[in-house]
Amino acid sequence: MVPLKYNLRNLRVRWMTTLLTVISTGLVVWASVLCFGLTDGLRYALRVTGHELDLIVLRKGSTDEIGSGIEQRVAREVSSLPGIAKGAQGQPLCSVEFVTVLTKPRRNNGGTVNMTIRGIEEGGRALRPDFRIVEGRDIEPGKFEAITSRSMAARFENLAIGEKLEINRQPFTVVGYFEAAGSAAESEVWSDLRDITLARKTPAAVSSICLRAESPEQRDSLIKVLAEDERFLLSAIPEKKYFEDQLSDANAIQIIGWVISFFLIFGAMFAAANTMYAAVASRAREIGTLRALGFPRISILNSFLFESVFLCLLGGLLGCLGTLPFNGLSTGTINQFSEITFSFRFGPRVLAQGVLLAVFMGALGGILPAIRAVRMNIISSLRER
Repeated sequence: MVPLKYNLRNLRVRWMTTLLTVISTGLVVWASVLCFGLTDGLRYALRVTGHELDLIVLRKGSTDEIGSGIEQRVAREVSSLPGIAKGAQGQPLCSVEFVTVLTKPRRNNGGTVNMTIRGIEEGGRALRPDFRIVEGRDIEPGKFEAITSRSMAARFENLAIGEKLEINRQPFTVVGYFEAAGSAAESEVWSDLRDITLARKTPAAVSSICLRAESPEQRDSLIKVLAEDERFLLSAIPEKKYFEDQLSDANAIQIIGWVISFFLIFGAMFAAANTMYAAVASRAREIGTLRALGFPRISILNSFLFESVFLCLLGGLLGCLGTLPFNGLSTGTINQFSEITFSFRFGPRVLAQGVLLAVFMGALGGILPAIRAVRMNIISSLRER
């Protein structure tokens, strides 16, 4: 086995090519992990939103809340069905809601984009994961007030606390910021159901009913009753499935990321291979000496392959470290009809993907130069200068 210090000495002697290879690999891994973290953040925002026992009730035939419309009388009947879980005060965990989309300007002249506005009842808060007011206060019904998340306030005009958001010429005063465990709820502006429908001049409008069943059996029973009972003829969709169906945007980002990464990886592997070919050419006499001393071909191959993988692994680790300042950084993308905000997430799985990518580049980039090294003729190698 070729001693490890032999490889480390050669990397130190060729410090310029070593540094360039590490930097180029690090940049590739950095860009790739950024894309992985972006995709993981969007997936998390949609995945954490769903609760096993929660249902979203829509008009039959509708696939989303925007295109759904339910009679208010029917909605009130649904909220009184048996099988719905109760809150701490004994109230049903059910919320009749109205969802609309408005085109509003982003801050810093960032153009206009669709924003989701949700009219919600008191019980709706308990149906969102870890809902809490983190600054300001909650809304008071009848006063045309609104709450939103800090990320939305940072991205859109007129959403900071104290500012007024105009909905159909009716100003809504923003009175607080909320958090909901990073879920899709943080991409919305909330107000009281009645205030929103009055502002939209549709006082009886209902888009959806959000509710939580007492058990999996009651959840399945509610789905069947709502679909088959002629009083309702509604579609009750498990909340997890509803948001999983919206993961197409995350899949698209991931595909684009892999395409970009492929070209970057090809360039990085070329750089690693070029470095190792140069190392083989400049160390022909050393390779011949190692063979003459009795080191087997497989040991020499492993030695050169180790150098390539080590260089790329070092670059990969630096690339992963370079993404950490972006962890938790808020961004957004268009999801169905409106923008959804989410944060970069660089967890152990994402960082492990970056490290494995670096090892893969090192192995593929170093295998051909390593094979060339072990196939060199001993006599010819020793005559090299």
